[in-house]
Amino acid sequence: MKNILLLFAVMLNLLCSSNKVNQSKVIVGLDTIEEYVHLFKNKSIGIIANHTAHNSQNKYILDIFLELENVNVKAMFSPEHGVRGSIEQGTEVNSSHDGKYEIPIFSLYGKTYKPTSDMLKDVDILVFDIQDVGTRFYSYIYTMSLSMEAAGEQGIPFVILDRPNPINGVTVEGNILEREFTSFIGLYPLPVRHGMTVGELAMMINNEGWLANQVKTELIVIPMQNWRRKLWYDQTGLTFIKTSPNMPNLETAMVYPGTCLLEGTNVSEGRGTNSPFLIFGAPWIDGQKFAKELNALDLPGVVFRVTNFIPISISGVASNPKYVNKQCSGIHVCVSNRDQYRAYITGIHIVNLLSQLYSDSLIWREEHFNRLCGSAKILQTIENHSDIDSLVLSWQDGLAHFLNIREKYLIYD
Repeated sequence: MKNILLLFAVMLNLLCSSNKVNQSKVIVGLDTIEEYVHLFKNKSIGIIANHTAHNSQNKYILDIFLELENVNVKAMFSPEHGVRGSIEQGTEVNSSHDGKYEIPIFSLYGKTYKPTSDMLKDVDILVFDIQDVGTRFYSYIYTMSLSMEAAGEQGIPFVILDRPNPINGVTVEGNILEREFTSFIGLYPLPVRHGMTVGELAMMINNEGWLANQVKTELIVIPMQNWRRKLWYDQTGLTFIKTSPNMPNLETAMVYPGTCLLEGTNVSEGRGTNSPFLIFGAPWIDGQKFAKELNALDLPGVVFRVTNFIPISISGVASNPKYVNKQCSGIHVCVSNRDQYRAYITGIHIVNLLSQLYSDSLIWREEHFNRLCGSAKILQTIENHSDIDSLVLSWQDGLAHFLNIREKYLIYD
């Protein structure tokens, strides 16, 4: 018996050790910056970052770079929502000045989305470190690519400090963006969920000739350690930092690729509440009936529950949300199996059912809806009462082509 117990204890210890290895904390690019200090020594640095650019010990990128010997931080560059992530969606960000370190902060979400030659005149190397959410229409990846473009034009090296795709690096879904629907929420032929990190995306954009005039930049990706493609953000050991005013947590990032489509309608996507994108509704929706109809579709990995809410004005988050101060009935999207759940396809089923049940009340913001979808075919399918499954099937050749290209740029297993 004693030997059996000893054997059991050894096996248990091995199992625990194995789990520790499998669950090792992810080390982001910023964590290993001192190993790459030779890239920055005696150089003037421009940093494209926001409030998410902290290392695993919660130390901010600017403080880290300012402590490096013989490295001069010359400027910072701000994406949508500002360097502190506190400016409401779609609101122009003004250039400013860092009062503590006397460093200029140039806006890349105002008069220009791309660094100008004047902004870069004293910069020897550009560094990008912003947490993305893995969805085509989230703007940070285009701040990255346009900055790469500017760097290439000016002959400036571009360094990316890589971070996890929070909604995993395995699941890829959605139609490929069509050229005529390019905008700052979709510049390249990507599906809605690309399953890539910003470093991998940058390599693809750079090497596939997608930058304007096929310019190329000298691109350096400082990779993560211990990240695996199957990991969701809550499996990395890292703390999720609210990436924008209406992206407070991983749960929101999971549903965002689908419920963001409601921005292209007059249905509230939950802005002005504590659960943006996780809930949606309108005064003219019967939540009980709609939940029943949605659940009858038996979509994988998701359950729809009835909810009621009143959107309110929240400064810096949602100053004028749809149906402000009005009672809305609708749905709480509850993900029951995130590995099976397909957010974008679920979002299409949601807007399709809204069109079927509430055609007299539903108003399309057609241009924006089509930009989000990267195609007019989704709206056409819905308005023509055509089959959604056939629509999804029609994407597969384009998706297969994308996956073939994507394979060349995957850094992690």
